[in-house]
Amino acid sequence: MASPELTSDCSRCFGLCCVLLPFSAASGFGVDKPSGTPCLHLLTDDRCGIHDTLRQDGWPGCTVFECFGAGQQVSQVTYGGVSWREQDNLGEMAAVLSVMRQLHEMLVHLGEAERRSPDPATGPVRKEIEILTTAEPEPLLHVDVDDLHERVGDLLAAASDRVRRRWPAAADRTRADLAGRHLLGDLRGWTFRGAVLIAADLRGADLDDVDLLGADLRDADVRGCDLSSALFLTQPQVNAARGDATTTLPSRLSRPGHW
Repeated sequence: MASPELTSDCSRCFGLCCVLLPFSAASGFGVDKPSGTPCLHLLTDDRCGIHDTLRQDGWPGCTVFECFGAGQQVSQVTYGGVSWREQDNLGEMAAVLSVMRQLHEMLVHLGEAERRSPDPATGPVRKEIEILTTAEPEPLLHVDVDDLHERVGDLLAAASDRVRRRWPAAADRTRADLAGRHLLGDLRGWTFRGAVLIAADLRGADLDDVDLLGADLRDADVRGCDLSSALFLTQPQVNAARGDATTTLPSRLSRPGHW
């Protein structure tokens, strides 16, 4: 069985995020829209009519979002290439997309854990999730996502501890509210799991091996930062942050166009 793609390919998706997901103007999506209603900018060929000017037109939320490849998996595998336009089950499809996105994000993190600190226990869980991504809609809707999150979380925490053990003096800021704080200097090996770093100032900070799993990096200033060894950093987090040409990213992530 081939492993699922873990980055979005909108050309092979039926614009699912533009139809199935609810969004609001307050969150950077231009207008309020309920789940199941196509975005007013979605074209008949499932492309975005303002893709090249999303930020200028007041839709920055779209430039932050990443489905980790769940969109094309649901479009081409789960529903066998049959578009939402040809079905009357948008509620089901929305729930399936939500589950699939979580499965794909878990695979992204497990893949990094295997690269950074291999553990024999990781492989079987990754394979279990990969098999789930090929399931039909009904089994997907019965997946115990909470149980998977807990098991995957334990594996990621153990991998993080092994990587960061060379920084014994590193601080633990798990789930801390650090919005707007100045966090400069030596932060090597710090843990920011689930931390709120909205508009935090990290300019030029030493961020070797920091754990950023689930951290909220909206408008966090990472100009001049080397994030190449940051643990569990994702594309949506990067897209939401403020960087520049001097910000270094892991090779698996793309530099946002607005940087």
